[in-house]
Amino acid sequence: MSIFEKLSRYQPYALAALRIIAALLFIEHGTQKLFGFPPSTMEGSLPPLLLAAALLELIGGVLILIGLFTRPVAFILSGQMAFAYFMAHAPKSFFPAINGGDAAILFCFVFLFLVTAGPGAFAVDKR
Repeated sequence: MSIFEKLSRYQPYALAALRIIAALLFIEHGTQKLFGFPPSTMEGSLPPLLLAAALLELIGGVLILIGLFTRPVAFILSGQMAFAYFMAHAPKSFFPAINGGDAAILFCFVFLFLVTAGPGAFAVDKR
């Protein structure tokens, strides 16, 4: 048995780590929009589309964090990130490193992966 085959037994825990860290980073985007923490350059009230995005980021992020309804929530959040990329980032430049959309792309595909892979270990869905 190779070292890589031996590592396979840790796959549910690695998946859980990916889910939890992605969720914490995603929640941060929601708290930044809704509560100004961490501080951002955005001022004033949020337009309806950004308010909806912020609520999805906060509530969806918490659900992903605890692993509750992981697959349907991840599906919705993956779509949100694809929508955000094409609405807010792609018009600025073709290149994600220039248009600031690399995080949106990465979140989109991490959430899409969670749709297919499930939550991994330490998830409420597993109880």
